[in-house]
Amino acid sequence: MQLVADVGGIPGKDCNGFCKYCYFRKVKEVKSFGCAHCLPNKIGCERCSKGINEAQSEFKPPFQVMNEVQTALMMSMTRGKATAYISGGGDISCYPHLETLTAGLNQYSIPSILGYTCGKGISDSEMASRLINNGVEEVSFTIFSSDPQLRKEWVKDKHPQEALDACKIFCENIKLTGAAVIIPGVNDGEVLRQTCNDLEEWGAKGMLLMRFANTFNEGLILGNEPILKGIESQPVEEFAELVKQINSEYKFRVSGTPLCDPETGGPFAIAKDENEIFLQFIKPVTGEATIITSKIAEPFISKIFNKLEVDSVNVVAVEKEIACLITKEDLEKLDLSEIKEAVIIPGRSFVHQLDAERILSADGIERIVGRGPDTLSVDGELSIDMTDENVIERELEQFNDLVDAINFFGMRLL
Repeated sequence: MQLVADVGGIPGKDCNGFCKYCYFRKVKEVKSFGCAHCLPNKIGCERCSKGINEAQSEFKPPFQVMNEVQTALMMSMTRGKATAYISGGGDISCYPHLETLTAGLNQYSIPSILGYTCGKGISDSEMASRLINNGVEEVSFTIFSSDPQLRKEWVKDKHPQEALDACKIFCENIKLTGAAVIIPGVNDGEVLRQTCNDLEEWGAKGMLLMRFANTFNEGLILGNEPILKGIESQPVEEFAELVKQINSEYKFRVSGTPLCDPETGGPFAIAKDENEIFLQFIKPVTGEATIITSKIAEPFISKIFNKLEVDSVNVVAVEKEIACLITKEDLEKLDLSEIKEAVIIPGRSFVHQLDAERILSADGIERIVGRGPDTLSVDGELSIDMTDENVIERELEQFNDLVDAINFFGMRLL
């Protein structure tokens, strides 16, 4: 059982300053987008206003985090080993009570996992040894590059060598998954390979490559585009090929986001021809609807419905590349002549029901708008720790949830 230990923190403030490529750079006032968690007649809630820029709270005192973990543990009906996943809005290595917190958890026989950290709070590499002694068993370390000068310039790390030395200590003793946002012309090519060489030599268990986003359509919905002027993001297909290539060159597991995981076939592993046999476990479609999704997901979802020989469903893509970051502006650009009378939008999209119904009925046809499941596949951040069987099982479950939504909101077929 995994318990979340949220230490709080605000991006840019509680991480020793923004990295040059940070998603939250240049964010000013965040408007309320609207989402599935809003009240029916009110646009805006914690999730789609303050929550979206992770600026909800300062760093919490360690006793508060401990109390929250203990409460979650007592309320859980699950038995067995409990692990605390330490996360927050800032860089958790900058959390001033990290060693105290991990030591406290360790006293209750609760080992720790350190969620994403750039290591910018590490000014003494031996901090890694102390954390391991405090029961830290796993860490996700955004290394960016093993070149200390690049880290200093791009990650804004004041002690880059100490952070890299700490990364090495983690690799040698516990499970470490490296991560890097790939900036074209900066930390790709031979720089990336040198980073992977170092991680493999140190003993890392995996590497997550993250495609750099720099425009609204790529996912910058906080009014802060571009993050870096003069840099174009790598085309998503080209990025997927890079992930496959790096995975083939190294012994440790390599995955990418938004594409792809070469080992599991994700995302949308069930769309692959070799996995067609699993489509028999998807429920019959008895409704008629249009599915609105992202530019990246559309070809995969369309392929699955084509293989199922379902004619009552069409899949329409917006220009946004990530489905959970779709906003009302994306819906406003759609050609409503392609939209059926029942519409399914992504469950986590940042669109209020009132806006969705208004925009999608603007041509005079009153459409029914339902929400699908939160996800239809497993992102590379999660699938890197999963088997291909795990991913297929999860996708079948999620796709059946989508079919349930189609059958519920869609017009019944005769």
